[in-house]
Amino acid sequence: MTAELVRGQNHPLPETRLEIRVSAGHPVLAGAALGDEQGRVAGAEWIAHPGAASLPGVDVPGGAAADHRLAVDLDALPGAVHRVSVLIALTGGAVRFGALAAPFVAVAGPDGTEIASYTITGLDTESALVALELYRRQGAWKVRAMGQGYAGGLAALLADQGLERPADLAAAILATASPAPVPTGPALTGLAPAAPAPADLSSAASPADLSSADPSPAASSRVPEPEPVRHTAPPTAPDPAPAAPATVPDPAPAPTPATGTTVGGPIDYSHPRRRTAPADSAPAPEPRQAPPVPVAGDATGWSMDERLYNQVWGMFEDLARTAAAYRSACDFAESRLDRELDEALTDYRARAGGANDAARAAARARRDELVERARAVLDRDLAQLAAESEVVEPALPVAYARWDSPVWHAYRVPAEEPMAVRLGDLHLPERTDLRIPMLVRLPLERGLWVDSGRGHSEAAGFLDEAELRRLALDCAVAHAARLLAAYPAGDFTVHLIDPAGAGATALAPLVETGAAAPPARGAAGVSAVLEQLTERVDLLQMALRGGAADALPPGLDTARQLLIVHDFPHGFDDRAVTRLRYLADEGPSVGVHLLMVAAREDAAAYGPLLDPLWRSLLRLTPVPDDHLADPWVGHAWSYEPPLLPPGSGILRQVLGQVAAARHGKQP
Repeated sequence: MTAELVRGQNHPLPETRLEIRVSAGHPVLAGAALGDEQGRVAGAEWIAHPGAASLPGVDVPGGAAADHRLAVDLDALPGAVHRVSVLIALTGGAVRFGALAAPFVAVAGPDGTEIASYTITGLDTESALVALELYRRQGAWKVRAMGQGYAGGLAALLADQGLERPADLAAAILATASPAPVPTGPALTGLAPAAPAPADLSSAASPADLSSADPSPAASSRVPEPEPVRHTAPPTAPDPAPAAPATVPDPAPAPTPATGTTVGGPIDYSHPRRRTAPADSAPAPEPRQAPPVPVAGDATGWSMDERLYNQVWGMFEDLARTAAAYRSACDFAESRLDRELDEALTDYRARAGGANDAARAAARARRDELVERARAVLDRDLAQLAAESEVVEPALPVAYARWDSPVWHAYRVPAEEPMAVRLGDLHLPERTDLRIPMLVRLPLERGLWVDSGRGHSEAAGFLDEAELRRLALDCAVAHAARLLAAYPAGDFTVHLIDPAGAGATALAPLVETGAAAPPARGAAGVSAVLEQLTERVDLLQMALRGGAADALPPGLDTARQLLIVHDFPHGFDDRAVTRLRYLADEGPSVGVHLLMVAAREDAAAYGPLLDPLWRSLLRLTPVPDDHLADPWVGHAWSYEPPLLPPGSGILRQVLGQVAAARHGKQP
């Protein structure tokens, strides 16, 4: 059954050889952009268009037409390609999609069976759009309905793809578009029609390989600007087919009928995809497909652990993108309202008779209507994600579960480490009760920093300094307990540094259960622990670089190490600070990790010397804060730390099992 997508919705692709069908009812140019994992297009040579109709794995038509068929072979795409964006741009004198029938796109398999379809409704001033996106996640391909329109035309679309000199490139592409015959056979049986001579695009963008694309954070986290405008209006159901005329002529070119009728007659304005059958054989309309029922583990992966991890990350991305679409719609509505109000004020002829007041009221009504439609789409998407969350959350294993989950009461020390561990929850202001688990991959690629300072958090402002420090250390102990519980017996060791002994109460669960040795006290204890771990890092690095891993000292602990540092920089001299920075930089590569519990202002005396240390650590907070951003659109997400249920003994119970399993494994 064909999946009828709405904007932002995705659907898995069971086939790798696909046919993309585009029907617009007006001549359009169809193309495809090949992007990397962040969606960036390396250069003009990675755009398939009528002047360059064939790229590895992609063939597009060689001209402008009302109907197109694009051939895509996902297996033939270069390894660096993770996204294929289907592009549509108006030609033939049309200036905006809002004056035309809604474009329709569909994805079909090799046998012609439609897998998913999408009707792009609600367009207005846009003259170019990204219709669909085929994207790869964890080795599996999906299709997402985009409907992202650009009032600035093809140039604005290409600029948003990150290409240089987009105006020149758009002009060169449009110049290659010439009317093309409507396809009559499946596109997958061969390549696209022969393209005209390629236009010279060397002046528009320099050649570049996707693997050498700029990996800088600024490039990978680029957030699209509110203008050019993107299509964010909510999709609606297709209009019912008209009752007359009884038949609609096929828009494809056809020979003159044998009856002798001549070409001509009235213009048919009906949508090319919405045809009416003869009155005596009109079938009853099929009901719209209901939203899919969410299922836990409905993602790709070799194990349930991997499938749940991928599903959680899919929910994370879907929530980020649907919120981005809603915010973009609101920004567009406000900018259009401002423009229309300015036009009304500058029209001096309408000042008399109250025409200006009517124009302002109409502009505000249009703004409110657009915002309401966008909110309706957002609410529908959020409801679907909430339903999925209600199914997924109870199915999460121990490493991914909240502390109040019943799975902790059945905890057993695992035989192998999981893919990730949960370090809190994330949510957006559009719906604060929809929490996405914050899963961090194992082994840790960087250390952790639980910030005990006030920072810019509103919640921290209501707590005194002592209470904030206590909560920070409690959170650090909870994080350490999760890491200990995630690893097999003896594969993870925790070291404690508490120079003044101020954290004895909070560290008691780790020490009293035997999960960790007593904390190091004073300057001498701090120096001894840091020296031990520094020597371990040096030995492991030399062994790995020299290919002599079997030559390590027999008494060396090969388990991963976690160093919890409390009350920094108390008890640290300059040499100890240097060793701490060394562990933060070099330790993760050989299994030595930091968990700092500190306030940055306490170490202000060191000045910029410690800036690299703070930047190398993942900052977490003991109270809700909005300092984290997603890798797709850059939203500021509110982070909530993992809290133990009041009065619960689950922490000591889990740590006791970890300690018992570890001591039982030792000879």
